[in-house]
Amino acid sequence: MEKTLNRIHPVSDPEATYFLQVSWEKDLGTGFGLLLTDCLCAWTGTVSEADISREAADIEMDREKYVEELRKALIAGEESAGKYNFVIS
Repeated sequence: MEKTLNRIHPVSDPEATYFLQVSWEKDLGTGFGLLLTDCLCAWTGTVSEADISREAADIEMDREKYVEELRKALIAGEESAGKYNFVIS
């Protein structure tokens, strides 16, 4: 299993610091797990392969392109800094 951990500052609360851990087996396209924490509370979730396909279809984006955008937003870290915004709700 592979994992990444990134520090994020959501646009919904720019003074706050959160840590986002993403874990996956083969690649993001087969599904992944998420753990988000502000160091006081933590939230977890999973995204299935079916969820990814459904989301790509909903926004009318090629599935492979969608998976690449997920990779950039969730695990690329400094490579994508400033290109993606997070909103915590």
